[in-house]
Amino acid sequence: MRIAIVIPARYGSKRLPGKPMADIAGVSLLERVWRIAGAVKGISGVYVATDDQRVADHAASFGAQAIMTPSDCATGTDRVRAALHLMEEKPDAVINLQGDAVLTPPWVVQALVDAFLADSSVSMVTAAVRCSWRQLAELQELKTHSPTSGTTVTMNKFGYALYFSKQVIPYLRTQTFEVPPVHRHIGIYGYSAETLDRLATLEQSPLEIAEQLEQLRALENGIPIKVALVDYRGRTHGSVDTPEDIPVVEEIIAREGELVP
Repeated sequence: MRIAIVIPARYGSKRLPGKPMADIAGVSLLERVWRIAGAVKGISGVYVATDDQRVADHAASFGAQAIMTPSDCATGTDRVRAALHLMEEKPDAVINLQGDAVLTPPWVVQALVDAFLADSSVSMVTAAVRCSWRQLAELQELKTHSPTSGTTVTMNKFGYALYFSKQVIPYLRTQTFEVPPVHRHIGIYGYSAETLDRLATLEQSPLEIAEQLEQLRALENGIPIKVALVDYRGRTHGSVDTPEDIPVVEEIIAREGELVP
C-alpha cells in the first residue's frame, strides 16, 4: 500500500505571514515538520503542498519535494487533495500533516500510517489521547474561559468514531473509573484517495455547521473514521499560529529536547 505524507504550507498566513519560514530555534517551521514526517516508516514519500514559489524554493533548500497547487484551495485538506492529483504515482492513502504541527511526535503520525497498513479497508483515520483525571480537569478548566478550545471524541468498541464535540463527552455520571473514558482529539487526519475525493463533493452537514468540526461531515455521510489511540510519552502538544507562539514552542523544545535528531 502506498501512503504519502503531504504538508500543506501557505505563505500568506494572516496571523504570521511567511509562517513556513519562521525560525524556530535555528530551524524553519517547515523544515522541522518535514523532518518529523521523514522519521515515519512505511511511507512512499513526503511532499510539501504550496501555492507560493517562496515556500517551494525554501523547501528545496533543505531537500524537500514541493508540489505547486492552485491558489484557490480553501483549506489545507483541499490543498492536500490537489497535491495528490498532481503526483506522478498517486498513493492509495495520504496523511495530512499540517505545516505548523511542529510538536507532533513522529510516532503519532506513525500510528495513522500503521492503521492503513493494518487494514486496507480503512477510509479515514485520526488520532486521540485518553485523558487522565488531571488532564480532564485541565480540559474542563480550559473550557470555562475558552469553550471552543479542545475537541473530544467517543468511539465504538472497534475503535471507530461515534461523535466529535467541542463539549467534553461522554458526560460522566460517576467518578468510579480508574481512568476516565474521555479522549481528546488530535487534529491530524489520514484519508484513502477515494475518501478524499468523495469529501470534496459533499456539502457542509448540519452537525458540522453546529460544532464547526469538518470531520463531522464524514460521519454524517456514513464515512467511518478510525481513531488511533496515541501516547505523547510526556511530550507537550502544540503548534505555531502566531508570533507569540514561537518563544513558547522554543522553550518546550529546549526543555524536552528535539523530536527528531
